[in-house]
Amino acid sequence: PVTPPVAAEEAAPAPAPAAAGAESIIVLPALGESVTEGTITRWLKSEGDAVAVDEPIVEISTDKVDTEIPAAVAGVLIKITAPEDSVIEVGGELGRIGSSVAATPAPAAPTTPAPAAPAESTAPAPAAPAESTPSGYVTPLVRRMASDAGVDLTTVTGTGAGGRITKTDVVAASAGTTAAPTAAAPPAPTPPSAPTPPPATAQKPNAPATLASGPLAGTTEPLSRLRKVIAQRMVESLQVSAQLTTVVEVDVTRIAAVRKRVKTSFEQREGVKLSFMPFFVKASVEALKQYPQINASIDIAAGTVTYYADENIGIAVDTERGLLVPVIHQAGDLNVAGIARQIADLAERTRTGKVSPDDLSGGTFTVTNTGSRGALFDTPIVNLPQVAILGTGAVVKRPVAVTDDNGQDVIAIRSMVYLALSYDHRLVDGADAARFLSTMKARLEEATFDAELGL
Repeated sequence: PVTPPVAAEEAAPAPAPAAAGAESIIVLPALGESVTEGTITRWLKSEGDAVAVDEPIVEISTDKVDTEIPAAVAGVLIKITAPEDSVIEVGGELGRIGSSVAATPAPAAPTTPAPAAPAESTAPAPAAPAESTPSGYVTPLVRRMASDAGVDLTTVTGTGAGGRITKTDVVAASAGTTAAPTAAAPPAPTPPSAPTPPPATAQKPNAPATLASGPLAGTTEPLSRLRKVIAQRMVESLQVSAQLTTVVEVDVTRIAAVRKRVKTSFEQREGVKLSFMPFFVKASVEALKQYPQINASIDIAAGTVTYYADENIGIAVDTERGLLVPVIHQAGDLNVAGIARQIADLAERTRTGKVSPDDLSGGTFTVTNTGSRGALFDTPIVNLPQVAILGTGAVVKRPVAVTDDNGQDVIAIRSMVYLALSYDHRLVDGADAARFLSTMKARLEEATFDAELGL
């Protein structure tokens, strides 16, 4: 089975394999400024498999990001030095690629009857790789989703990192194949299944008798490295720091009006949609400049406090693998439009596995949009070594008592949002947190962003 791929590699003019007998060592490259080691989560190739230049061969997981290491040369994976689940330091050996293994089987194919044997042996051999290559590494959740939806993963083209199939790919494939099952399933609607739900519904109108369990119900699977890292850091944050949360309510009606007025022209000009998030980030950056103790870190052992010169804002992004926090570096130099572009770019690359470890490093303050799924507010956990994190709730319209132009108190429908600041009380006092949030509140309710939006 090794012969056909090797022959294909030798026939390709572009990538030149290593000389006969030569070996190329696969090492763990530097994956970011703060990344010193990685865990082998999965080998995408087995010993004896042919590899092409830049073809992903092994998946590495770090405390920052998961990534795939490509082959630097064409040849055959002759040795796997670091097995799965092993931890390797940057620069350490993962395996070796050579041409000596390829040279041995290669003559075997020509020695068999040239006209017939290659035709028969080549046809079945590529079939297996062709079936397995498109799907590559698939997470248990995605595999179960595909199984439940009746989607054949070998027919799905992945849009994730290295061609990985994501939940979105399965959903899209399922939507495109729903017609076939319904056409083949006319015999399925049997009389027994139809009469069964009515009695249950009649007896218990509110009983979720027809609800199906999720794909993970009743299963057990190992924690991913990312989930282990998240768990470790969250517990450590609560154990090491003294955390509490202060909440304010903000009237963002004026911002809502600005968004409604410019959303179409803004998207056409900037290429991204204008949400409330860039306004929250902009207001937080301006408040951080006034209250540097919020944009800082504390080292109790050394007895020092570091006040950062730049406002590097971490943006919490929900992905299918877990929560990741890419960073907008030097956010203080950006206007609302620039922040909106950065958020859209980082969120997209994070969800598609294209974010780099450096994109996930260097944050000095974090903003998490807990309202994206409808939550009014949350008490987020501080992302150490930072000393504060801002949670933005859902923007909700509701009746509020306001003062009109005549000084009279009236009831009006306003767009309201809760901002929750969790902070490390070892450095930040409650009064500091209140002043910080009050500054943000005043900036957002004033809503003088016209110049930044080109108005």
